[in-house]
Amino acid sequence: MASNVNPTVRRRRLGQELRRLRELKGMTAEEVAERLLVSQSKISRLENGRRSISQRDVRDLCGVYEVEDVRIVDSLMQMAKDSRQQGWWHAFGDIPYSVYIGLETDAASLRAYDPQVVPGLLQTRGYAEALVTGALPETPQSDIDKRVQVRMRRQERIQAPENPLRLWTVLDEAALRRVVGNKQLMIEQLEHLVDLSKLPHVTVQVIPFDMGAHPGVNGQYAILEFPDAADSSVVYIEGVTSDLYLEKANDVHKYTMMYEHLRAQALNADQTRQFITGIAKEYAR
Repeated sequence: MASNVNPTVRRRRLGQELRRLRELKGMTAEEVAERLLVSQSKISRLENGRRSISQRDVRDLCGVYEVEDVRIVDSLMQMAKDSRQQGWWHAFGDIPYSVYIGLETDAASLRAYDPQVVPGLLQTRGYAEALVTGALPETPQSDIDKRVQVRMRRQERIQAPENPLRLWTVLDEAALRRVVGNKQLMIEQLEHLVDLSKLPHVTVQVIPFDMGAHPGVNGQYAILEFPDAADSSVVYIEGVTSDLYLEKANDVHKYTMMYEHLRAQALNADQTRQFITGIAKEYAR
C-alpha cells in the first residue's frame, strides 16, 4: 500500500514544476545548464523525475528563474526534501525497476498488455519464483528471492481494503500456454488468475491465437494513471537493461487508443474466465 510520502511521485511533481518555471522564463534546458555550469542532461533528468534533486539544486534553479515568492521556493524545497526519502521498496536493496515500483505504488489505475507471461501483480509465488529463475539464469538465489519478495509486496495494492489499484490486463493466449515451472504450477496460477478476475476492481481479458494480428504485436506495455490531476499518465515499456517511460500527451494518447482496440478484440471477462479454466483443465489431464 502507498506510503504517505512517495519519493518517486514527489520527484515527478517537482520536476514538472521546475520545467513549468523554466518555460515561463522562456529558457531552454541548455541555457539553464550553461548558467549553472552543469550538463544539459542533468537538467533534463531533474525535470523528468528520474534523478534525485537536492534542496541546493532547487535553490539554484529558483535563482536562475528569478522566483521571488518565498512560499513557492519553500514549497519546492520541501518537495525536494520529501523526494529524497526512501519508499518501502528501498528496504530490499537495489531494485532495477524501482522507478516503476514508485509509480505503481501511487497509481490509481493500471492498464497492461502482456504477450508472454502472467503479469507480476497477478502471479502466484511459485509461478514468480519459476519465472524469475528461468528469465535470469545467472542470478544468485538471494537476488531471485528478493525479486519475488518485492513482487509479492507489490500485490498488496490489489488486496488493499481501501483504494485498491484498479487493474485491467489483456493477455495473449501465449501467456497461458507457456509452461512456467511445471503443469501443476500452471494450474495453480490459472486458478489464481480466475479468482482475482472476480474482484470488482480487476478485469482480465485474453486475446486467443485465432484472433490473428492485433495492436499488441509490438510487445508489452502498461499505462499508469494517478489520482492527482497534476500527475500526468505514464506509459511504461520494460527493457532488458533500461526501461522507457513516455509522458508526452500524444504518446500516451496513441498507446491508450491501441489499448482500446486490444480490449475490443479480446474475449470479454466471462469468456476469458471460461477460456482460462479450459486451459487449466488441459494441464490437469
